[in-house]
Amino acid sequence: METILAPFSASISELKKNPGALIQKADGNPVTILNRNKPTAYLVPAATYEALLEKLEDHELGQIILERKAQRDQAVEISLDDL
Repeated sequence: METILAPFSASISELKKNPGALIQKADGNPVTILNRNKPTAYLVPAATYEALLEKLEDHELGQIILERKAQRDQAVEISLDDL
């Protein structure tokens, strides 16, 4: 059996019948969408999705910083006055 990673779950049929009621019932929590009793998708509030995207972007920027720190010995020093 697959793990369900949300406090609420609903079948695709329930989602089709009344998506608004399902979202309201979840009260801001994610909902696992099941197809034949297996998780196929997660329905998350827009604010949660936006926060996830921001965290992902922060992580990617952090990786770029680490890569550039590793290349620090290749950097060329310049003076701001020379610019």
